[in-house]
Amino acid sequence: MKDLLTRLLAIGLLLGTSVVRADKAVLAGGCFWCMESDFEKLAGVSDVISGFTGGALKNPTYNGNHSGHYEAVEITYDPNTVSYEELLKYYWVNIDPFDDQGQFCDKGHSYLSAIFVANENEQEIAERSKSAVEAQFPDKAVFTKILKATTFYPIKGVESYHQDYYKNNPVRYKFYRWNCGRDQRLKQIWGDKATH
Repeated sequence: MKDLLTRLLAIGLLLGTSVVRADKAVLAGGCFWCMESDFEKLAGVSDVISGFTGGALKNPTYNGNHSGHYEAVEITYDPNTVSYEELLKYYWVNIDPFDDQGQFCDKGHSYLSAIFVANENEQEIAERSKSAVEAQFPDKAVFTKILKATTFYPIKGVESYHQDYYKNNPVRYKFYRWNCGRDQRLKQIWGDKATH
């Protein structure tokens, strides 16, 4: 099997095709509809899935029990196009790191912001990125946590309507986002760096 894979790779290189590498990152920034919408606009991101992570409960659901979990997104990205560091720079300007109660109009544990790191390299990059935000705002406390990655549970089944919600329900999504004050607050914090 290994020989076959090596041969296929060699054939691909001879034909001029490239092997695309993809990495994943899990980030929580309040409403996963908004995080999905924001990150799908970033060059190098190929997929964004809404779900839950960070809690001990297995198979959390949106309308049922998701106690202890964060609303989060799993981002698939090409590290040759966008690095993990760049992904986090983009993340910060799409959240309110100073809110210890949730994000924007959504309050409670599941709406808190957090970076879920999968290894020591991600941990170091996340800590540097958080330190940069703290240095930029020395008079404010940054409440975004850096946590070890745990099982990510995609929203599925009867709750699958949460995936691509902003695409499938554009009017409702825009109404929600505007009324929640997300973009207004991002502009207030980040100015021209805000992506909206």
